[in-house]
Amino acid sequence: MSEQTSHAGDPISEEDGDPGQYHLRLYVAGQTAKSMAALANLKRVCEQHLAGRYDIEVVDLLKNPQLAAGDQILAIPTLVRRLPAPLKRIIGDLSNTEKVLVGLDIRPRDPPAPGKP
Repeated sequence: MSEQTSHAGDPISEEDGDPGQYHLRLYVAGQTAKSMAALANLKRVCEQHLAGRYDIEVVDLLKNPQLAAGDQILAIPTLVRRLPAPLKRIIGDLSNTEKVLVGLDIRPRDPPAPGKP
């Protein structure tokens, strides 16, 4: 996993990773309790369901408010799934795991077959 705070205007294309890789961007406004909860909940969901095949980019709109327009952010915190296409969004603190999985169409990695590591 890589957590980064980078430029939201950077284009991400299908060639940037394999089709099973998830590129997630979390928009927050400072380090509020709700923003920090959203990041912690997102990390927990990703580790449980996308281990080894995701990256999270955190965009703080207090530092870069102009970046909200790129993904049409109207409320915060907002999570945007950039890849795989199509783009999907979910708003809130991401505490409801089932809602996050359904909302972002995240399919957990297939468990190994019995008797195989």
